[in-house]
Amino acid sequence: MDKIDKEILKIIQINATIPLSELSRKVGISSTPCWNRIKKMEEEKIILSRVTLIDNRKVNLPNIAFLSVQAPMHSDEWLEKFIVTIKKYDQIIETHRISGSHDYILKILFSSSIEDYDAFQQKFIRETGCINMQTSFSQQVIKFSKNIPIDFL
Repeated sequence: MDKIDKEILKIIQINATIPLSELSRKVGISSTPCWNRIKKMEEEKIILSRVTLIDNRKVNLPNIAFLSVQAPMHSDEWLEKFIVTIKKYDQIIETHRISGSHDYILKILFSSSIEDYDAFQQKFIRETGCINMQTSFSQQVIKFSKNIPIDFL
């Protein structure tokens, strides 16, 4: 990956819909080589997808919960069931295996009703058998970015 590839990545992270002619002008190459570089980065899975970000507050999912859980057991069977369960719930938008006092942390969007969140959490507990759960509610998003810091490459 050279300087031009990095610059392409920086620009399309900010605006994935930038016209190819404008992108190629900004990075200092013609359109065809620019397009070829993008296609190559897609083939190499450097570029995973091009998405539209939506403001969760404006689609009636204004609240964010971080649910930390411990696995009741560490078996392949339990993990497979856990993964199937988290994938079936669209409101779980991120799941990470973590170190520390819990095994996993889930980022969950929900409506303004704590009762709705509690019903979801109780159902999740029954389906996964997770133990030692702790929920933290976001009070304010201070920084939100989906951009990878290309300058550190």
